[in-house]
Amino acid sequence: MAPLTRSRSGRDGVPGEIVAEYYRQRASMGMLITEGIYPSADGQGFVRQPGLETQAQIDGWRKVTDAVHAEDGRIIAQIMHAGRVANSGITGQQAGAPSAIAIHGQTRTYEGKIPYEVPRALETDELPVIIADFVQAARNAIAAGFDGVEIHGANGYLLHHFLAPSANHRTDGYGGTPEDRARLTIETASAVARAIGADKTWLRISPENTIEDALDSDPIDALATFLAVAAGIAPLGLAGLSILHTDPSGSLVQQVRTRFGGRIILNTGFNSVTSLQDARNLTEGGWADAVVVGRPTLANPDLVRR
Repeated sequence: MAPLTRSRSGRDGVPGEIVAEYYRQRASMGMLITEGIYPSADGQGFVRQPGLETQAQIDGWRKVTDAVHAEDGRIIAQIMHAGRVANSGITGQQAGAPSAIAIHGQTRTYEGKIPYEVPRALETDELPVIIADFVQAARNAIAAGFDGVEIHGANGYLLHHFLAPSANHRTDGYGGTPEDRARLTIETASAVARAIGADKTWLRISPENTIEDALDSDPIDALATFLAVAAGIAPLGLAGLSILHTDPSGSLVQQVRTRFGGRIILNTGFNSVTSLQDARNLTEGGWADAVVVGRPTLANPDLVRR
């Protein structure tokens, strides 16, 4: 099951009974990947988004994981720092991002919709703190009973913005070349893998996905960037790499898969709903080890049976 934003937790980021029931109902999917969970208060991007920072949040997630395990399912916590998607109306502070470039459009706060704010450019010495927040959230996830974590490096959130040249105009060691833009993602995955075990650590990426103005407009640069990510994480022995792309059997995705060398799970992206035939084509054709399914699971908790 793909990570799907639900916004059903309390304003304190604590998931309650409705969250536990939601995931319990979908345990037959086998491996569930949660909605994006913020690792620190400044990384919260949405109203009623859950966190993995406080003891109350950990205790709330323990009820969720217990419910899923009671139904013989497995559940992975997706750790997501929102970056410039966050806003002061939710977090109480200015969002941080690779560069001081705002997203076009509006976001929702508890008081209603507002334009995305201009973020502040993160200082180089702040980046180890962000990595440490991911690490602590991963440790908290294991304490809450999760079977592993997925680092969210996709869909226009903080790590993806570092990867995207449209959002990253940095001149330090975390911007400029594809290899430098990939650095924070690689360092985060490495640190989390050391903390909880590589066999419990996944990474999700979305090459050439333009959501939240994370534009990969140059296909040559996009390929170089995501090959750099794959090469950087290949020695870690991660549990796997999750890739969202409209052409999952295409050249870019398959080159990244080859460079990574480990297990790959694929998702066909936002443009089309993944069908059973899509999933069969990708697995039986040898393009992926497994397929991630999103929207059909929202209305069909018994999707496997159907």
